[in-house]
Amino acid sequence: MNTTGGARVVHPIEQESYRILRSRLDTSHLPPLSRAVVERVIHSSADLEYATDLVTDEAHLRAAHRALHERQAPVVTDVEMVAAGITRRAAVCRLADARAEPGLTRSAHAVRLAYAEVGPGAVWVVGCAPTALFELIALGVAPALVIGLPVGFVGAAESKAALRESGLPAVSNLSEKGGSAVAAAALNALLYTSFPPGEPAGRTAPLRPTPEETP
Repeated sequence: MNTTGGARVVHPIEQESYRILRSRLDTSHLPPLSRAVVERVIHSSADLEYATDLVTDEAHLRAAHRALHERQAPVVTDVEMVAAGITRRAAVCRLADARAEPGLTRSAHAVRLAYAEVGPGAVWVVGCAPTALFELIALGVAPALVIGLPVGFVGAAESKAALRESGLPAVSNLSEKGGSAVAAAALNALLYTSFPPGEPAGRTAPLRPTPEETP
């Protein structure tokens, strides 16, 4: 992916990937931002099961989209691998400064450090550590959105269930799978999707298609 004058230039390989994806899976029934998130997660993983595994809410996604595009809400990640996958926004990651102690993992401490830095209203992207997600929920961080897609056999599905039960605006998935690539992809979907020129972001008019959808 390249950018020219702020416009995203999509590589032919990515265009072909989306063509194949849509030949195998019909996503046209999804609301615009939910479709963007689901398709980009599938594109990043080649895993069509995310179509039924992901849990999204269009109203939450629209509010997060406004936060990202209108007020440049900070983005916080649990690990540097997630931050590296986010291509249009610098992300805060405090894992390198965090220290584990009894009852507190490094990932959980990193969440505390990051929250002290950014405060409420951030977009949090968790793609690795369930303990980071549990800590984020416990802190009551008042986020614009939590993308909670940690991966693993210990605590991952449970942390995502806790996120859904918390009532926080969120993207999550039902299973144990997830990871840095798909978490970054979900955030990138919101960054890459723009509203039509002249349309206030708060209106319910259709979103401008992503470049992959244009002829």
